[in-house]
Amino acid sequence: MSNLLRIGELAAQSGVSTRTVDYYTQLGLLQTAERTGGGFRLYDPATVDTIATIRQLEEHGLSLQTIATAINGAGDTDLASRMDNLAAGLKALQEAAESAPHTQALLTLITARAHTLIELALAIIDSPLV
Repeated sequence: MSNLLRIGELAAQSGVSTRTVDYYTQLGLLQTAERTGGGFRLYDPATVDTIATIRQLEEHGLSLQTIATAINGAGDTDLASRMDNLAAGLKALQEAAESAPHTQALLTLITARAHTLIELALAIIDSPLV
């Protein structure tokens, strides 16, 4: 128990407010490791990395609900199926860009954004969140 962090310590180490930690916990983005005798929540030190990942995903435009779904494994398909669907979507974007040159610039931007999200997804797979 000595290396577990109280909410204030976790917030300070993560660079967020205690309200943010509390909100992330309520959404299921963070899990408490245990509680003290007085009812204080304690978090594993690895939760600092989890918060950093959540913030990075938010910066890339993912909603907290989407992040919570990914972290908690909710949904009716596995990761491989999701990645296959994303790949199919990218292929469709590329085909649309080739058939409609006037929309190519917009589709190129969308495709680049999707590639960035794929890289983030792969980083998540290799992170302690999974």
